[in-house]
Amino acid sequence: MQAAALTTPSGGGPRVLAHPSRDEIRLEDVLHALADPVRLGIVRVLADAEGECSCSVFDAPVSKSTLTHHFRVLREHGVITQTYRGTAKMNALRREDLADRFPGLLDTVLAAARRQAAAGPDAGAGTAAAAATSAS
Repeated sequence: MQAAALTTPSGGGPRVLAHPSRDEIRLEDVLHALADPVRLGIVRVLADAEGECSCSVFDAPVSKSTLTHHFRVLREHGVITQTYRGTAKMNALRREDLADRFPGLLDTVLAAARRQAAAGPDAGAGTAAAAATSAS
C-alpha cells in the first residue's frame, strides 16, 4: 500500500495516510466498499462534485466516528483519496484509477444507485422477498 505524506495542521512532521497504488486496487475490495449504503452515498456525492469535498459536507445518518470509519474503508480499498488542506481532510473519487482497473464499473454502479434512489427506499424489496420465498 502506497503512503501519501501529509503535513499536520500544527506544522509538525508529516502525517501518513495509506492509499493503495492503482495496481493494488482489487475488485473484491472495491465491491465491498461500495456495498454499504452510507459509503455508496459518499461516493455518489463525490461523483457529482467538482473536485474535492471536505468531510464536513457529508450529511450521513451515522455518528462522526462511524462516518470516519466509512471514509477510511473507501480510502484503504482504493475508491477515494484523502489529503489535508489546512485543518480539513479533503476527499476525492479515484475515478481515473478505477476506470483504468475496472472499465465501466464505477459508472454502472453509480447509474444503478441513482435509479434505485429515484425508485424509492423500498424499490426491489418485494422482488427479493418473493425470490427468497419461491426458492425455499
